[in-house]
Amino acid sequence: MPIVGGLDIHRKQITFDYLDTATGEVGRGQIAPADRAHLRAWLARFAGRDDAAFALEGCTGWRYVAEELAAAGVAAHVAEPADTAFARGRKRHAKTDRTDSRHLRVLLEQGRLPECWIPPAQILECRALLEAYHDLRREHTAWIERIHAVFFHQGAPRLGEGALRTDRGLAALREAAAVHLSPAGQLQVATALDMLAAVEARMDTLRQQLLHAARHLAGARALQARLYGVGPLAGLAMTCWLGGAGRFSSARKAVRFAGLDVTVYSSDGKRSPGHLSRQGPEILRWVAYEAGKTHGRASAPGHDYYAAVKDRTDGKIAALSQARKLIRQACHILAELGDDALTAA
Repeated sequence: MPIVGGLDIHRKQITFDYLDTATGEVGRGQIAPADRAHLRAWLARFAGRDDAAFALEGCTGWRYVAEELAAAGVAAHVAEPADTAFARGRKRHAKTDRTDSRHLRVLLEQGRLPECWIPPAQILECRALLEAYHDLRREHTAWIERIHAVFFHQGAPRLGEGALRTDRGLAALREAAAVHLSPAGQLQVATALDMLAAVEARMDTLRQQLLHAARHLAGARALQARLYGVGPLAGLAMTCWLGGAGRFSSARKAVRFAGLDVTVYSSDGKRSPGHLSRQGPEILRWVAYEAGKTHGRASAPGHDYYAAVKDRTDGKIAALSQARKLIRQACHILAELGDDALTAA
């Protein structure tokens, strides 16, 4: 690895710092604007060489940078941001883009870079679709809550639970809005209903794409077959974020990666203990929690444990406990499959 370097990625520019260990030459500067075309042009200086490697943090923008590095024949090493910052130690000087890129280069050169796994292209695409679907679900819930809020704010009768689920319920909602709401309130409700229709149409399209991907991914199919409560979307999400050979040395680390572990020491003096860390992929926590709730059914294999925790605390804690168990079990199943979990079924 005669050429070793670091790249600090920002929306406006990419700051680079690289060292040619054979000659001792150091190169520093910026690539602006930060896009594929300009990065590709800058990487042309390494054409014909297979001994260059660059480190970059796994923050927004790492995907296209890693792809361009690989296309140019340069080894890409994605660093875990939190561990990279910890490796810096106590700050003695001002933190700048230049020092960040040099820090990445030094860690890579010394073999201390806390590396992240770089997923295959098809897994990155599935992740993007899952994140888009989750964003739409959250927006869908927000528009429903806005409709209920408008009715309550103007003193209208309370809407039923299924008011937005059937055509008859929607017709009754429009009639209630015309009778009980002001013109501005009626416009708010009409706008929300239009947005809900648009979001639902896009969600249906995305869901079909995700179901197709889940049917053709070995890991997702294995999880659906072996874990109660894990459906196509949950199996796909768990495979996309937990799959791959040697990802986790223990199932406990997979739970921590999902953000389902309980904080203890970090909460001292800031909040009461017992909160989830909520770090890592939000969609992974969501699908695991939804799968955990299915164990509330009497026919579920883990119902006795779920019921015992629910009686001792509440249903939410019981679902979270089952979610952690499902993450651990999924980690073991995907570890058995190795990289085959990411192949077409």
